[in-house]
Amino acid sequence: MADNTFLAGQGPWLERLGNLRNVVRQELVTRQLAVHLPRGPLRVLDVGTGQGTQALRLARLGHAVTAVEPDGRMRAAFERAAAELTDAQRDRVTLLATDLAGLASVTQPTAYDVVMCHGVLMYLPESRSAVAALARRVAPGGIVSVVARNGDAMAWRPAARHDWPAALAALDETRRAAEQGRSARYRNEIGVDARADTRASLTADCEAAGLEVAAWYGIRVASDDVPVEQPAPDGEDLAALLDVEERLGSTDPYRALGTLVHVVARRGG
Repeated sequence: MADNTFLAGQGPWLERLGNLRNVVRQELVTRQLAVHLPRGPLRVLDVGTGQGTQALRLARLGHAVTAVEPDGRMRAAFERAAAELTDAQRDRVTLLATDLAGLASVTQPTAYDVVMCHGVLMYLPESRSAVAALARRVAPGGIVSVVARNGDAMAWRPAARHDWPAALAALDETRRAAEQGRSARYRNEIGVDARADTRASLTADCEAAGLEVAAWYGIRVASDDVPVEQPAPDGEDLAALLDVEERLGSTDPYRALGTLVHVVARRGG
């Protein structure tokens, strides 16, 4: 779990927080997660919080949030965003300099109502030990929310862009990964080598960790073919896009084409 490849791409990531694809991603995660939140106020753990979009949104709603981030540059971005909170909201946020491996020694309480890990697994060597670490921090009746690259739809973005060689390469890599019993690998658009999970593999990881998958969603089904620098539209255009993406992300067969897969699992209690 220590080999986090994201560090090499953090600069481009931070520069593109306001682009269309990130806006869609963050809004869809918020909407999809809201359906499953237990009654509050909640104890929330956000692992690999990055710039803190989801953590700070939950703090604004009155929840107590522990945010975990190993990288200093990302923690600085988090602190800049947290400066926009009211004093009462900021008092509900704890930012810790650690990673998945350090959760047991630094997180208090030891169990949380909501444990989030969004956009992290693709930068780790494998997902099972990470999901197990997350599951150890969730309280009975609580939920674990994981967002990962969707290995079942790796060819969809290049195909939607009519980049036929890249689509064929993605299909070939998906096939080889299945034959070799490993995760599919790819180079993402912040220039970093990464790894994809599938809904089936994440479901198996959750079950191995004592969690039951409550729901799964696709993220960015229809808006992933735009250039990575594409800005988000304004007003009614953005509202309509988000509503369409929300519907597609929860409806078969469309949700299976999401570039990201969002799995929400629950611990019995």
